[in-house]
Amino acid sequence: MALLNGNGECGKPYVFKDEDFSTLFKTEEGSLSVLQKFNESSDVLRGIENYRMLIFEANPLSFLTPSHWDSDIIFFVGQGKGTISLVFEKKRESFNIEKGHLMVIPAGVTFYIINRDDTHKLVLSMFVSSIANPGDFAPFFGAGGQDPESFLFAFSTEVLEAAYNASIKTLQGTFSGKGVIVKASKEQIKALAAEEVTESNFGPCQILSYLRESNECGRLFMVDYCEYKKLQDFNMFISFCNLEPGCMNSPFISSRATKIIMVVKGRGRVEMAVSRNGEKGSTGTQYKKISSELKPGVVFVIPPGHPMVLMASQDEVLETICYEVNAKGNQKFSLAGKVNLMKNIQKEAKVLSFGTSAEEVDSMLDSQQSDFFLKATSNKLQD
Repeated sequence: MALLNGNGECGKPYVFKDEDFSTLFKTEEGSLSVLQKFNESSDVLRGIENYRMLIFEANPLSFLTPSHWDSDIIFFVGQGKGTISLVFEKKRESFNIEKGHLMVIPAGVTFYIINRDDTHKLVLSMFVSSIANPGDFAPFFGAGGQDPESFLFAFSTEVLEAAYNASIKTLQGTFSGKGVIVKASKEQIKALAAEEVTESNFGPCQILSYLRESNECGRLFMVDYCEYKKLQDFNMFISFCNLEPGCMNSPFISSRATKIIMVVKGRGRVEMAVSRNGEKGSTGTQYKKISSELKPGVVFVIPPGHPMVLMASQDEVLETICYEVNAKGNQKFSLAGKVNLMKNIQKEAKVLSFGTSAEEVDSMLDSQQSDFFLKATSNKLQD
């Protein structure tokens, strides 16, 4: 698929595909895959080395066994319906989740998840913010047997028998689970989904309730820490983009935020301008195009100040979830469309910068009357 002419550069080190993921665990009922560290193959992305991306998939009527993680998790529901339960010493809170829901699971909080749909998979995009060591994280499964092994059996027999006032034989017989993700009966799923809490500080946020931009070409939804206070701890905004077939966003830049974007659905293309300064053989001020084809599961990173464009294929809607880190004070500046910053350059500055008359520059800038979401094919070129 080529929506625009031109041979782009390789997407590395900004684009990550199937081969850049590894399987953390997998059973007949689902899997969890983890993307390599962002700075593993290049120091260009060392500014986001603290973060990791994962994809969780669970088959219909399945159960993810309880665990806690040593890192914070933010997940987005890309597909399906589930229920997540958070377990504390004196209470338990359960929440039904479906497409569009965001939720923070704080480090150390035990949780488990069910896919309560009997037909479709539950698919989560998971964003992990590590705490102890940049980019490192680990799940700890308490209930378990051989796979997963319970972390409790890392302790000595003496400690376990004293802690639970039971023999090691009894403990080994009790901790006999098989599988990180297991099949559940409809009755078990119904019981696990029946305790939903309506008011809580830990509940999910529905991003599809926060529409920011919309026209016939696409829709942009976004939440910040005003809409979802949990994001304040991460200095992060989260956005969800829905591009119609054959459409694109106008070229734009983000002033401060780094965008970590995962494709949820559909196919398309991303293009970004990157400076050649410092490259061997480059002279003066030059730029190159970073580009890549997109499909579900592809992750790409847009550093601050880098102009970018996202395009949908001619026959599929393109959906992406974007985690914007270092978002405090960030501003978005459109470079084309009905509203764009270039229109506000003074007349004399346009003449000096563009090397032509201000009237000619204005005529070019005024040709596009759509704003933010645009058709990927110019009407002028078709005439």
